[in-house]
Amino acid sequence: MTDFSWRDNADVVELRALLADVAAVDGRPSLPDGDGLPGEYRGGEYLIAVRGDTMVGCVHLNTAGDSAGRLVAELVVRPADRGQGVGADLVASLLDRTGITADPGDRLRIWAHGDQPAAARLAARFGFARVREMRRLRRDLTDDLPPTTLPDGVRLRAFRPGADEDAVTEVNHLAFAWHPEQGALTADDIRATEAEPWFDADGFLLAVNENDRLLGFHWTKVHPDAGDGAPIGEVYVVGVRPDAQGGGLGRGLTMAGLHHLRDSRGMRRAMLYVESDNAPALAVYHRLGFTLWDTDVQYGH
Repeated sequence: MTDFSWRDNADVVELRALLADVAAVDGRPSLPDGDGLPGEYRGGEYLIAVRGDTMVGCVHLNTAGDSAGRLVAELVVRPADRGQGVGADLVASLLDRTGITADPGDRLRIWAHGDQPAAARLAARFGFARVREMRRLRRDLTDDLPPTTLPDGVRLRAFRPGADEDAVTEVNHLAFAWHPEQGALTADDIRATEAEPWFDADGFLLAVNENDRLLGFHWTKVHPDAGDGAPIGEVYVVGVRPDAQGGGLGRGLTMAGLHHLRDSRGMRRAMLYVESDNAPALAVYHRLGFTLWDTDVQYGH
């Protein structure tokens, strides 16, 4: 028998163990160093499925929502317990909790990582439609990397904690006003991330002009395990102020970050996420040698 309960907090040890089991099969989510949870599993509410003494499934509901005001959920089922109705029961309880069944609209999004056929069938069963795709690309860093070339009058420097949060937030908002998650980044979010074990100010590269005005940035990240026991670097965020776009700054920042990941952090490969409908970004990344790894799908109701 499986018991389901909504909680304001989840047992971190039990949830992390569940996520580790999922990541071992699906390659996601990426678990942070230490004993914490991935950012997308913090705050909000949790629907926990327990069989015996084991957590076999979880829905994390981000009650703050995305920048469009939609609720966003992550749903996972332990691989050994899949195909037994746990996922369907989790979705049914989630819809009941949010009241979505009475008035669907576009008020709830659920992520399915890896574009699994089983997730597509479950989504269709409950009337969810495929509304968004996030592609994960990767690139080998052991070959020759193109040099970093910046526009005239632009220089790179490292992020300064306590001094650059507001400027980065401004540029990020201008560059990603259209993006449901990234566009909502706040200065407090950046300050909170500075306390994360993975944060590396030297790998948070800022492009500034002669007056130190921020034009763009490349925030890099290192994952200690990409699901296969080996680390991987990430092009975490590349943002360029709209009035500085079109002159090669985005490409230059991307290359600077890749060189940092390889030469300073010892990474032999890098990855990034990009929206499937962002044709200009996809074209740039493919020209830089990135190829498709896998796809995450967001279903809307």
